[in-house]
Amino acid sequence: MNIAFFLTPKEEVVWIAEDSTMRQAIEKMEYHRYTAMPLVDNEGRYAGTITEGDLLWGLKHTPDLRFKDTNKVRIKNISKYQYNKPVSIDSHIEDLIPLSITQNFIPVVDDHEKFIGIVKRSTIINYLYNKLIPKSS
Repeated sequence: MNIAFFLTPKEEVVWIAEDSTMRQAIEKMEYHRYTAMPLVDNEGRYAGTITEGDLLWGLKHTPDLRFKDTNKVRIKNISKYQYNKPVSIDSHIEDLIPLSITQNFIPVVDDHEKFIGIVKRSTIINYLYNKLIPKSS
């Protein structure tokens, strides 16, 4: 089945521009209580994923950085330790199962590599559950 049926569109996804600051990422994650967010570049393409771990390691590996100065550090300059591989909108839900083992969400891009949304791990699990458990009549 095509993943378009399972897509959470970009307009409903909490994402962050890669030109944003470390401070903005921390505040957005705290507000939404997320541990990871998709990164989008200036042209609207998927640029990676930023995680809490990336932010913590960034603080650790920048000895002179104080929290009040995190508004001077751009996310695009922080090392990323995980890359959530994006898939094409033409993919099938079954193709996402192996990716969902290690990713909370799978970024989805269009034919021009523009970020158009995500498929959540919970959506994939729900799909599999409904396939495995017969519906009672």
